[in-house]
Amino acid sequence: MLEFRDRTAIAGVGYTPFGRDSGVSTLTLACRAIMAALDDAGLGPDDVDGLATHRVGDSAGPSLVGPALGIHDPHWHLDQFGGGSVSHAVVAQAALAVAAGMAETVVCYRAINARSEFRMGGTGRALPVSPEVQYQAPYGYVAPPQQFAMYARAHMLKYGTKAEHFGQLAVTQRANAAKNPRALMRTPITLDDYLASRWIAEPFRLLDCCLETDGACALVITSAERARDLRRPPVLVSAAAWGGGQSHLSGGPSDPTTTAAAALAPRLYGQAGLGPADVDVAQLYDCFTYSVVVQLEDYGFCAKGEGGPYVASGATALGGSLPVNTHGGFLSEGYVHGVNHIAEAVSQLRGDAGDRQVPGAEVALSTAQPGYVLPATSALILRKG
Repeated sequence: MLEFRDRTAIAGVGYTPFGRDSGVSTLTLACRAIMAALDDAGLGPDDVDGLATHRVGDSAGPSLVGPALGIHDPHWHLDQFGGGSVSHAVVAQAALAVAAGMAETVVCYRAINARSEFRMGGTGRALPVSPEVQYQAPYGYVAPPQQFAMYARAHMLKYGTKAEHFGQLAVTQRANAAKNPRALMRTPITLDDYLASRWIAEPFRLLDCCLETDGACALVITSAERARDLRRPPVLVSAAAWGGGQSHLSGGPSDPTTTAAAALAPRLYGQAGLGPADVDVAQLYDCFTYSVVVQLEDYGFCAKGEGGPYVASGATALGGSLPVNTHGGFLSEGYVHGVNHIAEAVSQLRGDAGDRQVPGAEVALSTAQPGYVLPATSALILRKG
């Protein structure tokens, strides 16, 4: 069996600016982010022999990006269909390709004009993400906020989770974003601001929902040995897991308050030889505030039903026992479909996150969408090299 733990590393990260109207194509965004990531690692396009991305809506696939960058003979590539659920699986598969010798240097990226072009709610898209949507559309039940709102309400009814718990998460992440020059939303908010924000789909208010963002982010994956000779400190890929559960659109599980992450977490921790208590910082997929609350439970940081009080205790804030979404997350930094969470984990483990740095961070958990709507999720455990 291939030994995976700590064999590969993330050697570079790159971003474009985040905004609401990039004014350029997703191909241009992808190339800009990739070049920034390669520069961060001290490499160039000639060093790249693998490309990987994932897509729903707009995309710039490897078949377009490779020639645009002068990469004409990639040894390995991946164009994975899927949303945020597969974002971390893409990086995992790239790491496997490097560990197996299929490629030496793979760039994983996501470029997305999710505000000015293909919005996640469906506008600008010719076809729905899933054929099951045709059975929901007559009832006006099609947009992600509507879908996730149902799971959030189930959690509130079963465990007594309160709107104020969701609100505290939004407030905490905005405070983190205020320390992040890259973040779209940096003005601090209060719990009163949260409660006064307009309804989107009850129990979600505006400030429960992630930002619709134009932008791109890229990561350079290579062997741990090679990464140690490059420009920046390596961040080791200690564990990677992906898998699925039951579709929540039809034939869902009997308990909607538990996600596919609950089944994945033991495999992930087992591969790393670590547990929740070893994680210093977590970047948890926050398409909505509720998705963080339920992941705190399903990844074992608190008991089932205690995610809301855990947030309210201040545990997820900078200075808390488990700082979460230290860049502001998708709620306040920007939404690049999962990849900017991984990039922030890298920054924390390098120790170059500036005012939002978690002192002494050595182990980070970064997660994909936890498996609601479509039955897939993925996650990574990264370690300081």
